[in-house]
Amino acid sequence: MDALNNLGQGFSVAFDPMNLLFVFVGVVIGTAIGVLPGLGPTATIALLLPITYTMDPVGAVIMLAGIYYGSMYGGTITSVLLRLPGEAASVVTTFDGYQMTKQGRAGTALGISAVGSFIGGTVAIIGLTFLAPLLAKVAVAVGPAGYVAIMILGLFLVTSLGTGSTVKSLFMAGVGLLLSTVGQDPVTGTARFTFGQTSLLGGLDFVAIAMGLFGVGELLHSLERSEKGQAVTAKIKNIWPSRKDFRDSSGAIARGSVLGFFIGVLPGGGGVISSLASYAMEKRRAKDPSRFGKGAIEGVAGPETANNASSTSAFIPLLVLGIPSNVVLAMIYGALLLHGITPGPQLINEHPNVFWGVVASMYIGNLMLIILNIPLVGVFIQMLRVRTGILSTFALLVVMVGVFSINNNPFDMWVVLAFGVLGWIMIKAHFDPGPLVLAFILGPILEKSFRQTMLISEGSFGIFASDPVSATIFILIGLFIVYGFISRRRRQRRTRRAAAAGPEEGNTLVHASARREGTPDPGTEE
Repeated sequence: MDALNNLGQGFSVAFDPMNLLFVFVGVVIGTAIGVLPGLGPTATIALLLPITYTMDPVGAVIMLAGIYYGSMYGGTITSVLLRLPGEAASVVTTFDGYQMTKQGRAGTALGISAVGSFIGGTVAIIGLTFLAPLLAKVAVAVGPAGYVAIMILGLFLVTSLGTGSTVKSLFMAGVGLLLSTVGQDPVTGTARFTFGQTSLLGGLDFVAIAMGLFGVGELLHSLERSEKGQAVTAKIKNIWPSRKDFRDSSGAIARGSVLGFFIGVLPGGGGVISSLASYAMEKRRAKDPSRFGKGAIEGVAGPETANNASSTSAFIPLLVLGIPSNVVLAMIYGALLLHGITPGPQLINEHPNVFWGVVASMYIGNLMLIILNIPLVGVFIQMLRVRTGILSTFALLVVMVGVFSINNNPFDMWVVLAFGVLGWIMIKAHFDPGPLVLAFILGPILEKSFRQTMLISEGSFGIFASDPVSATIFILIGLFIVYGFISRRRRQRRTRRAAAAGPEEGNTLVHASARREGTPDPGTEE
C-alpha cells in the first residue's frame, strides 16, 4: 500500500501543468528523433543536457525520460516503412515490418507496434512501481565491498553484452576509467593527469565529454551521409489491427513484456538485446518458423514490445542502485548529478518527489505516445524530408552555446570539440563510445568504494571473498566468463564443420543451427 500511496503523490507532481508540458515535449521530441535516422536518443539527450541545467530537476528528468522511451516508438516508423531503423533497437523490426509494408500492411505493422509498445511499457512501469522500493531496501544494506562488485558487474555486462567487439569495449571502458581519474585526488588532494592545467583540477566535465562523443561526433558522421530527405511512398491504412491480428500477436506481446522487463533490469541490457531475444523466442516457438522474415506479425509485435519494456525497466538499476544500464541512462544520470541529486538507494527517501514524480510521468507519457502515434504517424514521417545538413548545423550551434552556458568557461567548448572529433574517429573505426562514458560515470564510485573497502579490511583483498554480496557477484561473473568461452568454442566447431562439409551442406548446417538458436536466418530476411 505504501507504493500506491507514494504513487498517488507522484501523480500530484506529474499532473503539475509544467511537468505535463515536459512529458508532452519529451515524448514528441523522442518520437521525432526516433523517426530521423542517425540522430538517436543518446545524441539528442547529450545535446539537451545544458538546457536541463536551468530546469527544475523533476521536470528535467521527466523530459529526458520521455525522450528515451518516446524514441523507441519513433524508431519503428522508418523501420517498417523504409527498412531504415531510426534507432538501434528497431533493427529487428525491419525483418518482418518492411515485408508487411511490401504486402500493403504497413498500417497494421505500425498499429500493432504502438499497441505492443504501450502494453510492454505499462507492464514495465508497474514492475518499476512495486519492485524498485523493495530493491532499494536491500541495496541500503550493501557494504563498500558489495558496491565494488556491483560496479565491476555493471562494467562487465556492458562490455560483454554489447553489440560490438568485446575487446574494443573493454579497451574503451579502460579509457573511461582513466579519464575519470583526471583532476584532484579525492583523499589526498594531489593533482592527477592535469599536466599543469588548472582547468583540469576539477576533472573533465561529464556533459562536455557526452556532448562531444555523442552529440558532435554523431553530427559529423551524419554530415557524411546523404543530404537528401527521404520520401515515403507506401500507403498507410487500417492502422488499428484487426481481431485476427490481435489474436496472432497477443502471445508475442505478453512474452515480450516479461522478457523485456527482466533484460532491461540487467546492467548492459537494453532495447537491442531485448528485441533480438524476443525475436529469437518467437521464431523458436512458432509452428512454422519459415514465416519469419516474410511478414510475420509476431516478428514485429514481440520485439517492439520487448524494447519498450526494457527501456522502462532499465530505470530500476539507475534510480535504485545508481548504475546506468546503458549510455542513454548515463546521460540521465549526468542530468541528475548536475542538479546535485545522486541516484542510488537513498534517492527514494531523500528525493521522493523526483522518484515518484518520474514514475508517475511514465504512465502519462506512455498513454500520450499511443494517442499521438496512431493518428499522427503521417505527420512524423514528413520529417524525413528535412535535410540532414540543416538539422546538424542548428544542433551544433545549440551544443556550443549550451556547453558554454553551464560554467561560462571557454575550455569546455574546446573539450566538446576535441571529444567530438574523437567520437567521429571512433565511429569510423567501429569503436563504441558507450563503454567509455559508462566507465567514466562509474569510475569515481568504484574508486571511492574500493578505497573504503581497503580501509575497512586494512588492505586485505580477502574481504571480497568473505562479503556474501561481493562473493556471489564475482562467482556469477566467473560463471558468465566460462559460459561465454564454451559457447564460443561450440560456434567455432560448427563453423569448421560447415566449412569442411562444402557450400550446400554447409549452408544447411548454418540454417539448421540458426533455427535451433532462434536467431534471424539470413536466407529469410529478404
